[in-house]
Amino acid sequence: MADDSLSSEGRERAEALMRNHERYESERANFDMLWEQIAERLFPRAQHFTTKQMSQGDLRGERVFDNTPGLALDRFAAAVGSYLTPDSDQWHGLEVSDPDLNENEEVREYLEIATDRLFAARYRPGANFSSNMHECYLGLGAFGTCALFIDEAMGAHLRYRAMHLSEIYLGENHQGLVDRIHRGRFSMKAYQVAQLARDPNPAKRWTLPECVKRALDGPTPNPMAEFEFIHCVYPNEDADPRFADWRGMAYRSTYISCTDRSIVHEGGYRSMPYSVGRYVTGPRETYGRSPAMTVFRDILMLNEMNKDVIRAAQLQVDPPILVSEDGALSPFSMAPRSQNYGYLSDDGTPLVQALRPEGELAVGLELIQDRRDAINHAFLITLFEILVDNPKQTATEALLRAQEKGQLLGPALSRQQSELHGTMIERELDILAMAGQLPPMPDALAEAMEEGGAGITVAFKAPINRLQKTDKAVGVLKAWEALTPLAAHDPSVLDVLDIDEGARIVAESAGAPASAMRTPEEIEALRGNRQQRSDIEQMVAAAPQLAKTARDLAQAQATGGNIPQPIPMVQPQ
Repeated sequence: MADDSLSSEGRERAEALMRNHERYESERANFDMLWEQIAERLFPRAQHFTTKQMSQGDLRGERVFDNTPGLALDRFAAAVGSYLTPDSDQWHGLEVSDPDLNENEEVREYLEIATDRLFAARYRPGANFSSNMHECYLGLGAFGTCALFIDEAMGAHLRYRAMHLSEIYLGENHQGLVDRIHRGRFSMKAYQVAQLARDPNPAKRWTLPECVKRALDGPTPNPMAEFEFIHCVYPNEDADPRFADWRGMAYRSTYISCTDRSIVHEGGYRSMPYSVGRYVTGPRETYGRSPAMTVFRDILMLNEMNKDVIRAAQLQVDPPILVSEDGALSPFSMAPRSQNYGYLSDDGTPLVQALRPEGELAVGLELIQDRRDAINHAFLITLFEILVDNPKQTATEALLRAQEKGQLLGPALSRQQSELHGTMIERELDILAMAGQLPPMPDALAEAMEEGGAGITVAFKAPINRLQKTDKAVGVLKAWEALTPLAAHDPSVLDVLDIDEGARIVAESAGAPASAMRTPEEIEALRGNRQQRSDIEQMVAAAPQLAKTARDLAQAQATGGNIPQPIPMVQPQ
């Protein structure tokens, strides 16, 4: 905590940050109302934008009359996770921006070890990466914006938390990149604030605000009283590298008490702790727009149509009753097997009959299906489906389908790699490096980075990246198909193709892991062994004839006869 937090300068800065936050709240008001309507109809558990006072465990989703949007959102989030961050695969690696350094054996080994340790720390059970990333993908599909907080837990471990969008306010720099984030207004109980004020680490210790002091030490102590705070993270324009604490860090971190409008904690971060993802953005808009926003009117219509169809079906099943005259007939029973007397005229005409509506349910169901299809298309459900139309397609057809899918999914999902995952990995590497969890950096790489000639970059190799590369595999297969008929007349035409490299491209596009493919050195050794075995087999096959020739030769020499001519040997190819 800075010593001058309660000084006039500290109070002025707290007021300035509060005014900025109030401006952020005003600018985001329209999005808050839109997000609340979306949450009501397809993501009820996320309702918390305009209805702040919601109790835990209360019933939500009263406006949901069709679960298609909610199911589409769940499938969207699951599919995005499997295409971008599959738990069973190393979906990215590390490289150096200098191509020559990437060929350095020490540098390659360092990057591989660093990648392995990063994945081990990320998927440690206490880090909760997978569950929180799934929440981020749900936010992308529903609201178009998500935020993931990456922090360092005790013991130099990574820790993740998906932030609810109602608490996240974004600010962009002149390049349109998010470089400042306010989290607020989040609530904490008085005893929780007191715990932070007693933190054994001075760098994390809070100053107890006056409002909390009164709640804890007043005439009627109330440790359960709740107070609102704001967390502001923004570029530290006055960073001084001479200081090792927050004063020399790239980002400044300030916690403010909304009640007292005072700073309760001052700190900093070497890298941005919040990673923000946006599905797509509109002109002059800071927050993203989502698939749910694209078809929001269809979602509204689908709910209204379903209500009408449900009402019409209810009238068909349990129609209103027509009677001849009010009071002319006594109430009758609708129970099964009941007997009602006096409800037929003398000529057998029923005095009571049902009023059935003339509307066609089939028309309503057809319109509903059209809306459902539009919603599924918006959430890319049809693109995520695999081998649906033709499960018996050939390998080339499967690659063509994968190529098309990669081209259509690429623009939306690749943005998450550059914006959401890129800043996240930068933050993770920063934490692990400062905690001593990464191997020593090779001298060649360290010198290049100090001189500014190289830097560590991320090489994404998730399933979506493999889909985008299937055009190479498709080209290889098409070339083979085109040249095979020509090879029947002149086999030398196949010399134009590097069969080994082509096979590797097809295998990688099909998703074969690197561990399942042999290196060029292993292939050369395997072929050498295979040739050696072939030579030995030919020699073994020829051994009886050689033995017979030797015996004949020896016999001829002993008797002085003619020496039989040896049978010509076939040279091994």
